[in-house]
Amino acid sequence: MADRSPPVIVLFRRDLRIGDNAALSAAAESRKPVVALYVIDEESEGVRTVGAASRWWLHHSLDALQRELRKAGATLLLQRGSMSHVVAEAIEASGADTVFWNRRYDRADAAVDAALKKRLRDHGFVAHSFEGALLHEPSLVKSGSGGFYKVYTPFWNALEQGLEPRDPIDPPRPIQGWEGDIAGLKLQDLELLPVKPDWSKGLSESWTPGEQGARRRLHDFIEEDLGGYEQRRDRPGVAGTSRLSPHLAFGEITPFQILAALRKAKGGGAAKFRKEVVWREFCSHLLLHNPNLRDRSFRPEFDGFVWCNDPTGLKAWQRGLTGYPIVDAGMRELWQTGWVHNRVRMIVASFLIKDLLIDWREGEQWFWDTLVDADAANNPANWQWVAGSGADAAPYFRIFNPVLQGEKFDPVGDYVRRYVPELAGLPKRYLHRPWEAPDAVLEESGIKLGETYPRPIVDHGKARDRAMTAYRTMQSGKS
Repeated sequence: MADRSPPVIVLFRRDLRIGDNAALSAAAESRKPVVALYVIDEESEGVRTVGAASRWWLHHSLDALQRELRKAGATLLLQRGSMSHVVAEAIEASGADTVFWNRRYDRADAAVDAALKKRLRDHGFVAHSFEGALLHEPSLVKSGSGGFYKVYTPFWNALEQGLEPRDPIDPPRPIQGWEGDIAGLKLQDLELLPVKPDWSKGLSESWTPGEQGARRRLHDFIEEDLGGYEQRRDRPGVAGTSRLSPHLAFGEITPFQILAALRKAKGGGAAKFRKEVVWREFCSHLLLHNPNLRDRSFRPEFDGFVWCNDPTGLKAWQRGLTGYPIVDAGMRELWQTGWVHNRVRMIVASFLIKDLLIDWREGEQWFWDTLVDADAANNPANWQWVAGSGADAAPYFRIFNPVLQGEKFDPVGDYVRRYVPELAGLPKRYLHRPWEAPDAVLEESGIKLGETYPRPIVDHGKARDRAMTAYRTMQSGKS
């Protein structure tokens, strides 16, 4: 006979996994039937709507989660609407007396959860939240003065000198699924996939969303790439990075699982990669204490910076038609795959901000819409880092030369040739500076500058001088 005891509702958000899921494990251990619920919440105040590439990932991640939960004995209910309203309806339909979820750290999302918890408890329900997205609860990480850390190195040192993160939690199997009936939506009803046109072919060829895809990616990275991580991580033309960022962004894998795997790994690279995981932690720490991180400069003095209104330059940057091969390769990789190599992210961001003097917020919004790993903390924190306006920021006078960056980090040209195929025939000597190639070389390579590939839309030397003048004017307080 079906269990008639009141079920427990488990809310899924950016924790689309069954392994190392504290809320789900607690629900399973309660021995109550489980109602697994995912809500597309586009109605709660301040909640940021996910971008187009992230919606594609979300569709496939939910599909994978549905399959994993079904294997474990439960069904994932899909709904759309405000979180509080949908949860109230699910309680009424199921008779549930308990709601569990894992915490979120974006201020708007956290406010939704806090209001939900208060409302549930005020009405006599059990409501409990669990940790799981971060190695350390941001509210508990304090500097020596009792405030929050604004520089990464002391933050890293504080975490390294603290307690070692816990071991990951095994998946609960089996889960006692609730056998009642609640009207829900089909996955396709959420309308997450692109249509007319469907531009997702490159994403499908590049990624395997879902918990199993995340585990395979971690395994392959440790087995194949971790040993050379420190030497190869800045080379976009080779497989040298983990590519775990979208899996982390959607909670298909946790930092606890990653660090546990690193502790077992042999060879070099683990210490450096661990620092990258903690940088993600630092960004979430910043967001908790600066909820307007995507809208306002972390350093108030940058609010007076005068940006250029340059729609033509912005469009060229977005389309990968700036005339600087490493920049264009990065922006095309982003459009084709929903991801761009970390070193190249810094290069393209520097170009937009400092060569074109376009507001970093324009870049942050474009990345939010086109990245499969768009993250509410990492995205604005890293854009502000490049702009010089953020915490632990690169100094304003650090302006990447796109030619030298390309020659240093893509010396053979594999990356540029892959994503800017119209330049594939150029000799290595001219690949990152095609405008310097003799006419005969261009003709032999099938290139007509200004036709088959654009000339540079700005002169980097002059753009650098302009940026330095603008930054110094801001510092002096002049308009």
